[in-house]
Amino acid sequence: MKKLHSLFKSYTGEKAHTVTELTSSGSNRRYFRMEGSSGTLIGTLGSCIDENKAFIAIADHFHKQGLAVPLVYAHSKDFSCYIQQDLGDITLYGAVEEGRARGTYNATEKALLHKAIEALPELQFKGARGLDFSVCYPQPNFDQRMVSFDLNYFKYCFLKATGLDFSEIELENDFQNLSKVLLQNTSDTFLYRDFQARNVMLLDGIPYFIDFQGGRKGPVFYDVASFVWQARAHYSDELKDSLIQTYLQALKQYSSIEEDEFHNQLKHFVLFRTLQVLGAYGFRGYFEKKPHFLQSVPFAIDNLRKLLKEPFKEYPYLSSLLLELTNMRQYSDMDKERKLNVTVCSFAYKKGIPIDQSGNGGGYVFDCRGLENPGKFEHYRHFTGEDPQVIQFLEEAGEVHTFLDHAYALMDKHVQRYMERKFTHLMCCFGCTGGQHRSVYCARLMSEYLSKKYDINVHLYHRELDIEIDL
Repeated sequence: MKKLHSLFKSYTGEKAHTVTELTSSGSNRRYFRMEGSSGTLIGTLGSCIDENKAFIAIADHFHKQGLAVPLVYAHSKDFSCYIQQDLGDITLYGAVEEGRARGTYNATEKALLHKAIEALPELQFKGARGLDFSVCYPQPNFDQRMVSFDLNYFKYCFLKATGLDFSEIELENDFQNLSKVLLQNTSDTFLYRDFQARNVMLLDGIPYFIDFQGGRKGPVFYDVASFVWQARAHYSDELKDSLIQTYLQALKQYSSIEEDEFHNQLKHFVLFRTLQVLGAYGFRGYFEKKPHFLQSVPFAIDNLRKLLKEPFKEYPYLSSLLLELTNMRQYSDMDKERKLNVTVCSFAYKKGIPIDQSGNGGGYVFDCRGLENPGKFEHYRHFTGEDPQVIQFLEEAGEVHTFLDHAYALMDKHVQRYMERKFTHLMCCFGCTGGQHRSVYCARLMSEYLSKKYDINVHLYHRELDIEIDL
């Protein structure tokens, strides 16, 4: 921070009066609104020097080309920090938030989306003119190696984390075929790489573009796929088609292309981008333990499900594997009504606490091992917590209802608050030694309690018994 304060002072001639850290997304960069007597600037701290250099160089070139990007005013000698133009707080993502929540967009929101994608060809073509692509990070071109990196990102950071069995040899064969298709159209254009609503700022209604430091030379299809198939955007097929038409109309100023050919090639990039996004969600969620990224996984899976309605004949094994992925229990039932979904699970501690597949990370794990255990008696060992013999044993022991009353009270508070905040997933787990008696009984009663009391979706899952019930 000292370098950033020093940079601000050397550029403006004064100390910053106030410094407010801004919310960042998935990167390691930190942003600060720094205010002086003459106005505000955005200070940026980036741990990756080469990435900082790339952004500064590309931003300078784009500005000279007359493109709507923030001005970079100054940077430290070691490129660890820089200060840039303050474009305000209104992102395209925020401006269309209500439409995204509704699942339908009004005329004003649609106009903003169209305005953003209409500006994309100018960035891709004018931005590439005279650009020294050697400044790009981590490399100047979209090539076979970069395709391989992203596909392996999906395989190792997401696919393997699902536990789905697959043949690495057959998958790699289709990955190579996909790479050939993606690279058959080369062009001297700028590939933004992360062209999405979060990276479009609106200043006086004009879209400005940020966070293009990962850009490089590459085909135009990738950015269209990134924008139109954003995981949580809820764009209807009609809106997707109209956005693509707006893009193609603007593209005519810079290049001619057969529309059928464009749509055919775009489909492969939509597949590739969706796999790359799932890899990113998996890495951020499973490995960096940032559960909010996993909340977007079902939406990306839904995009994949729609895309696979016409399987890719070029990649038969990949298509069948992805179809199997979309049919996995944790991804097969998207909540169309957007009600709160509560999963109540019984489990055995010796087999580990269940993973929250929704990515939300919210809820409770209750330990039933403090209750009297029917499993220690031979007579009850072949029964479960669903059987009347075990139910009678636990109720006569007398302590289970006190235990559950406390659990009910805690869950009541959570369910009510989650419903108020329009959260979509909550988990409640009961564990015991074998996941057969006490946890099963308690999970059953909790699921019935919540189902009767609230207008929510309740899913009961006895993991060790392999029983699932929607109440």
